[in-house]
Amino acid sequence: MVERRMSVATHWGSYIAVVDSGQLVRIEPRYDDPVPSPIGPGMVTAADDSARVLRPAVRKGWLNGEPRAHDTARGTDAFVEVSWDDAITLVSDELRRVRAQHGDSAVFGGSYGWASAGRFHHAQGQLHRFLALGGGYTDSRNTYSTAALEVILPHVIGGHPWSYQSRMPMWGEIAENCELVVAFGGLALKNSQINPGGLARHQTQNLQRQCREAGVRFVNISPIRSDTAGFLDAEWLPVIPNTDTAAMLGIAHTMLVNGWHDEDFLRRCCVGFDRFASYLAGELDGIPKDAAWAAKITGISRDAITDLAGRLTTQRSLIMVNYAVQRADHGEQPIWMSVVLAAMAGSMGRPGCGWGAGYATMDATGVAPDRPFVGTIPEVSNPVPDFIPVARIADALLHPGKTIDYDGRRLTLPELRLIYWCGGNPFHHHQDLHRLARAWQTPDTVVVHEAWWNTTAKFADIVLPVATSLERDDFAAGFSDPHIVAMPKVREPAGESRTDHNIFAALASQLGYEREFTESRSEIEWVRHLYEQTRTKLGGDAALPSFDDFWRSATAELPAATGPFPGSFEDLRSDPQRFPLLTPSGRIEIFSEEIDSFAYDDCAGHPKWFEPVEWLRADLSDRFPLHLISNQPASRLHSQYDNGGRSLSSKIDGREPVTMNPMDAAPRGIESGMIVRVYNDRGSCLAGAVLSDDVMPGVVQLSTGAWWDPVQPGMDGTLDRHGNPNVLTADRPCSRLSQGPSALSALVDVERYDSPLPDVLAFSPPSLEH
Repeated sequence: MVERRMSVATHWGSYIAVVDSGQLVRIEPRYDDPVPSPIGPGMVTAADDSARVLRPAVRKGWLNGEPRAHDTARGTDAFVEVSWDDAITLVSDELRRVRAQHGDSAVFGGSYGWASAGRFHHAQGQLHRFLALGGGYTDSRNTYSTAALEVILPHVIGGHPWSYQSRMPMWGEIAENCELVVAFGGLALKNSQINPGGLARHQTQNLQRQCREAGVRFVNISPIRSDTAGFLDAEWLPVIPNTDTAAMLGIAHTMLVNGWHDEDFLRRCCVGFDRFASYLAGELDGIPKDAAWAAKITGISRDAITDLAGRLTTQRSLIMVNYAVQRADHGEQPIWMSVVLAAMAGSMGRPGCGWGAGYATMDATGVAPDRPFVGTIPEVSNPVPDFIPVARIADALLHPGKTIDYDGRRLTLPELRLIYWCGGNPFHHHQDLHRLARAWQTPDTVVVHEAWWNTTAKFADIVLPVATSLERDDFAAGFSDPHIVAMPKVREPAGESRTDHNIFAALASQLGYEREFTESRSEIEWVRHLYEQTRTKLGGDAALPSFDDFWRSATAELPAATGPFPGSFEDLRSDPQRFPLLTPSGRIEIFSEEIDSFAYDDCAGHPKWFEPVEWLRADLSDRFPLHLISNQPASRLHSQYDNGGRSLSSKIDGREPVTMNPMDAAPRGIESGMIVRVYNDRGSCLAGAVLSDDVMPGVVQLSTGAWWDPVQPGMDGTLDRHGNPNVLTADRPCSRLSQGPSALSALVDVERYDSPLPDVLAFSPPSLEH
């Protein structure tokens, strides 16, 4: 046996693939990765499993010309395998027809998702380039992960939605300067396995250890104890889900009435504190937002809130807020309020202290402020100005022509006749999957590029098999990661799979713009070109080795990003006149005149407590007394490699595990290892029970990403056999400001499932005809 060892780069780390005679034998961690993710080795299991899409396939009803709207059989129909020539002709003809009859905006190419880590074979980049050159498309805006944050922060602290990443303290600064970290939503290390774009070495765990060893104390305000690592010895304050804003208001009120707040910083570097202080004191509504008020809402004791206010203002402190808290009703509020609380506490703009978001959500956050330029597939300007907020795809399909609010604008939802999805899985990301399934029946045609027969592929009309990241040449460079990693093709594509680029080049040829799309380069020529572009931009030989040397060595170190990083809070504190923020006032906007002018009833001119639609104090809790936390999984990235070895090994009798407190399990007769039914009025799913006091009473935790496996795909509310929490979550926007998803505002109940267990078919292909 002659084994070859080859570099592999993924969103969850870099590895060595061991190949023998063209067969993938195993995937090993790199020797220099201190905390390698276990997801990588599990990729071997999925490489050639029965779920691989091996040939182009067309839904039988669509191919036979049956009605292409409303009462179609997407999700239940058989597929007919066809040749590549026929598939390319079908897709190109349908693109021509839809554009001619309904206009370019009728083509939806939002195609949200992580795809793979490569700089050239970036699925959405390839799709958007292809569609833009063909006349344009309706796009989506923002992300399911952070939509509320992306919209609110430019109003509050100015700058690009993601510019805060380079303006908040890095872990090294925290270890050196900070005494107290208060983490709303915690710091779950499982999330730091990933980095968008890839990473060479995982650093977050060791950096957190350094902080603790330096004496930094941590407070975890979360419904889940393990949202901070055990070695941090964090103080856990269990909080009723969706009440973080109320907890922050109670802390802020305590600071205010005791005169502990940083009056100098608030006066010089912020605007609108006086109006916010009136709200805190209850001068407008007669309700002081004091510690006792907050305790009744949050479940955190009055004494704990008062104590935390004192510690935040007498110690060098950092307020951290995780992304999860803003994926909820009124999700803008905890983000906005966390900035205000940091401004009041006295540490804003001091080294290693103040405010930050998303720490440990990705390995990149807090590791380095930025990464220098790295080339990627060139963008083409989209001729179509229409877009939808990313989480409003079902609304657009169900209600074309409807007008919605978005960040001070009025948007008319376009009529979408052709959906082209590439590099993502909407039947994972979206909420209320039964509603999405109804909406998914309305367009004329759904085209999907997929490597596996997941739910999105099964709900398509035309499925084009694509090569995985192991089956093509590329290179990776992650957000804030100081390395660039080669991704040589490890093996040939399975079956008749092709790369996304190859597919789009063939379509562009039929549609008359192949040269514009490919620029007359082969795929490896593109990879070389983008690397050399990067090398030249960063300084040539002094910055990076030649492409051939890089390809042989597999990894190269990028020069450090040196900025400038505009919007520094340290600069603001030192001289707000000389270093203004990119807000209308040039300061932190505790009160935003612009947001106030929108006159939204669910997002005021300053941060405020809005009662969620679904939470443990709502009337609905009489029927559904448990709050569902649908957080990110530890065993995969979103739904990627749910069919991989790591994810499969985490299942209980083939179902996704659901964690609940023993106090909630006992009266329901539930024991660890039992299969249970999690349900509400929107749907139900089976899951394997795990009992643990890691979650507070009244809360159940079911990770996202299990491939949806409905017993009867055409039946509204049908049981999911596999454990996808988005059959339970509400397709309801955070607010009129961001229109972001509110997945973490969902009430459920859990019961034993004593009926015969249905077989899990999530990883089985549909019926295929030739």
